Amino acid sequence: MSKTERVTEAPWLAAKDRSVITILLVATFVVILNETALNVALTSVMTDLHVDERTVQWLTTAFMLTMAVVIPITGWLLERIPTRAAFILAMSLFTAGTLVCAVAPTFALVLAGRIVQASGTAIMMPLLMTTIMQLVPPAHRGAVMGNISLVISVAPALGPTLAGVVLQFSSWRGVFALMVPIGLAMLIGGALRIANVNEPVRVPLDVLSIPLTVLGFGGLVYGLSLIGDTGAPAAELATVFSIAIAALIAFLWRQLLLARSDRALLDLRAFRHGAFTISVVVMALAMMALFGTIIMLPLLLQRALHLPALSVGLILLPGGLLMGVLGPIVGRLYDRVGARPLMLPASVLVAGVFWVLSTIAPDTPWWLVLVCHMAMSASFAFMFTPLFTIALGSLPRQLYTHGSAIVGTVQQLAGALGTAVFVTVFATQSEARRQTGAGVEASLLYGSHLAFIGAGAVWLLAIVAIAFLRTPEPEAEASHGTERDLD
Repeated sequence: MSKTERVTEAPWLAAKDRSVITILLVATFVVILNETALNVALTSVMTDLHVDERTVQWLTTAFMLTMAVVIPITGWLLERIPTRAAFILAMSLFTAGTLVCAVAPTFALVLAGRIVQASGTAIMMPLLMTTIMQLVPPAHRGAVMGNISLVISVAPALGPTLAGVVLQFSSWRGVFALMVPIGLAMLIGGALRIANVNEPVRVPLDVLSIPLTVLGFGGLVYGLSLIGDTGAPAAELATVFSIAIAALIAFLWRQLLLARSDRALLDLRAFRHGAFTISVVVMALAMMALFGTIIMLPLLLQRALHLPALSVGLILLPGGLLMGVLGPIVGRLYDRVGARPLMLPASVLVAGVFWVLSTIAPDTPWWLVLVCHMAMSASFAFMFTPLFTIALGSLPRQLYTHGSAIVGTVQQLAGALGTAVFVTVFATQSEARRQTGAGVEASLLYGSHLAFIGAGAVWLLAIVAIAFLRTPEPEAEASHGTERDLD
């Protein structure tokens, strides 16, 4: 029985609610699949539109920047508009942006299309998480949250593979053209079948918070994307981070003030709940580890071990698929045994994988890297579902939308930070080693060893934090749903 069928047949959900969750799961899978699909087509874009490597990377950087800016606003947006309207908005933006990318004659228009795409994607994930928290009883949330793990792990893993197949028969435009009818079908189907499951509240929009969001979260992601870029002037990096940090401090201060009158764009009172805070911290460390490893392993395997790109893709694919397959299984286990019996052994295994990866040598067999990546992917599957469930399940109902937005924002920032830190340590230490006269392969391996050892040392913080996690009691969660006084 498939994962969507399990949701569809859930006896503890009304038929209307089952339909809503199923449509949102499929739609979220589609938009996240698109997020990574373009990565393998960037070289073709460079050739066709006559742009250099640094310019074409903006198709990825701009996507991440837009996600980082829009996701914090979704907490306010999902409170104001009904479920159906939010879905139509998200899929309309995604489909329109995809169509622009498919037919755009210039790079600037492709970039604009990616920004519109990202805006729709940024709304969809918080909408899915918030809706699940609103509809699913606490005792069954783990099973349904496991489907989110399926979405966030399998979709990114399949994206490059799908794009690679398309590129065998078409140009890079075919990657976008394939997504247009799928997006339209999801938009029409959802508009006809999704029912409103929330009660919109007329929360005023604080105009000053918007530019602070753009400068703070957007600036931070942009600054992180510049780390390790030898072509980026040091003054630019310092300026970007200074502006971003100042804007973030102003944003946080303003949200705390606005929360007193329930007008915050992103309600930070969610962090008053200890389980939410610990879960978000562990999630950030896990996303850093996951994204850092995903970016590091292809660099290492191709440049140091000289494996072809196709082989590298095939080595990394099983891990992503395994994580997705395990997601729903872990969800049901979480409902039975709680978080720590699943997460503690998994977190220790991640530390072990980092140690093994730090010993990669020129004669390391490819299958050992495959096993390590699968072990790490399986470990994260045993962690992400409990983390999502505990984080949002520990909040009062009126903070679900803001909690979902916070989780999505942290994921984006942590992914960008993990990529920046891994690549920077890898590049700087490899270059330092090369200056001593070491060969190219030996230098690259030395840099990767330090990057993985450093990641393992930081990961120890996650193991300690997991020891303090508590699974929310269903009775306590139910009482949160009616709780109105957050102060």
